[in-house]
Amino acid sequence: MTAPDVAPARPAGTEAGPGAGFSAVVAIHDSAAELAELLESIRRRLPRAPQLIVVDNASSDAGPELAEQAGAEVIRLESNVGFGAANNAGLERARTDVTVLLNPDVVLLDDGLQRLTAVARGARALLAPRLLRPDGSVQDSVHPTPGGLDALLPALVPTPLLPRPLREHADPWRSTRRRRVGWAIAACLAARTELLRDLGPFRGEDFLFYEDLDLCLSAAARGIPTLLEPGVVVRHGGAHATVRRYGGEPYELLARRRREVIERALGRRPLALDDAAQALTFASRAGIRLALGRDASVQRSRLRALLGARRAGAQKSPS
Repeated sequence: MTAPDVAPARPAGTEAGPGAGFSAVVAIHDSAAELAELLESIRRRLPRAPQLIVVDNASSDAGPELAEQAGAEVIRLESNVGFGAANNAGLERARTDVTVLLNPDVVLLDDGLQRLTAVARGARALLAPRLLRPDGSVQDSVHPTPGGLDALLPALVPTPLLPRPLREHADPWRSTRRRRVGWAIAACLAARTELLRDLGPFRGEDFLFYEDLDLCLSAAARGIPTLLEPGVVVRHGGAHATVRRYGGEPYELLARRRREVIERALGRRPLALDDAAQALTFASRAGIRLALGRDASVQRSRLRALLGARRAGAQKSPS
């Protein structure tokens, strides 16, 4: 892996140096229960409190008050503007040279964010830790770049059966060493503040889903890698807001948003390859589960959603 760039001189008005802290931006919407656990873990695990910025997307619970009691700077928005726009608003308030974007359903397990921000401070890159599910298993939170021929083999063959190099290429979240990845879930993502601002980091018009994919692909197009730092581990609840909003996983919306981001960032040929890899993955995994007498409803639902999104996209695209 290419070594991270040496950090340039810091922008005026930001705090830097070996003992410098970092800024943490947390966007919330009816997230009081999750936020309380995150705030307690920050208090217990970090030797020095970060600049904590909580952006409230018009919550109806006590999340903003909890944040204020914990000493956070709270930005209260009049309406739910979505994940990307809320994080953009919080980033504007960052006063340190490194910022971590944090979901409210993240829990710190140790002082690993200190190490993650130290790496980010010295690298022109986006840094993602390893994420654990609440049951302690590793979440598939980092992925290869979509739209390549290399995705077709693991679509047909379950990745645990592949040789280790192919297995870790297809599922980079399995790696135990720092490595470059195509994109990372933005539940916890660290980078230099000026770098994030230069990237956007998010398109404010995209309300929800795959903003992180869009960010990482946009960064890669400018030579900025996304790196997995597996030595830093945090717990991630996952989908706490979307389950409440949609009553489950909105497969149709997820399929449509993934296709929009890939076509916009990479073009129509990579989109077609990604569609093929996704369809093969869902179909083959459904077949395996049915052969083993297991429930395959999730895989079949995701396949139907993808095919529906393709049809809708074809109707919109010029012939």
